[in-house]
Amino acid sequence: MNHNILITSAGKRVALTRFFKETLNRFFPEAKVFITDMNPEMAPVSYVCDGAFKVPRVTAPEYPEVLLRICEENKVGMVIATIDTELQLLADLKESFRKKGIHIMVSNKEFISLCRDKRNTIKFFESHGVRVPKEVDKYNPSFPLFAKPYDGSLSTNLHYIKSSDELTKEILEDEKLIFMEYIDKTVYKEITADMYFGKDNSVKCIVPRERIEIRAGEINKGRTLKNEILDFLKKKLGYIDGCIGCICVQLFFHPETKDIVGIEINPRFGGGYPLSYMAGGNFPELLIREYFMGETVEYFDNWKNGMLMLRFDDAIYI
Repeated sequence: MNHNILITSAGKRVALTRFFKETLNRFFPEAKVFITDMNPEMAPVSYVCDGAFKVPRVTAPEYPEVLLRICEENKVGMVIATIDTELQLLADLKESFRKKGIHIMVSNKEFISLCRDKRNTIKFFESHGVRVPKEVDKYNPSFPLFAKPYDGSLSTNLHYIKSSDELTKEILEDEKLIFMEYIDKTVYKEITADMYFGKDNSVKCIVPRERIEIRAGEINKGRTLKNEILDFLKKKLGYIDGCIGCICVQLFFHPETKDIVGIEINPRFGGGYPLSYMAGGNFPELLIREYFMGETVEYFDNWKNGMLMLRFDDAIYI
């Protein structure tokens, strides 16, 4: 079995790549962690991995062939996805890659699809007993309200609308926007829960973390949080058909009423995952133990509560 790992579209994922290297080398000292990027020379992660490969856009017809060739020529046994736009394609490629001994670590295409369309994510949450923001009729609205695209990412095209004057014609005519009640962030805590699902589609670890400060759609300051959210998610989302590996679930939590509101699901490693790793939620180890070593992993929650992460600017100089 090949034990090298390939992280696709890695770009700035320096910490994630380092974590995979550290963990992989504990089990297989000779194994390598490679990355792909459209422009590896300008990708910071290229200078901390064991090898970087140039690839075309994920939408290019030749992308699957290029990816497979990189895997076969470099004895890759596991592929880790990092961006939303590649998830559906990689889900489609899972079976053909598996036959060649390569594990693509994304959930099945049905689960990916419901995560990518927030209208379907709302239905999924409701079917699992998770409250979601109330839908608002944009032609007969109550204020304040919130609007976001059903297929959006990176916190773009978001609208906090406080009055009818702010509900512009452009917003009303944007067919991709969904309208909902505004969840007051001065009252609710914004939470992302990193969750690991095993081969059996059952959750093995949950690390909720408070998003104290956000920068460009990604957590800049955060703290792990072991409270009612843990048991809530274990009960409501303890099993998800077709879900494997790391996902991150975004929620709002009211610390006094204990109200929990589901917002969205990203079926991949989130940008803030390094905090969960440093607290003890080592998902790379779980992947290696399950898929490279054939072990069965059990649920655990002995990670460090209250760990604070403060991100800062850094650079690689070449």
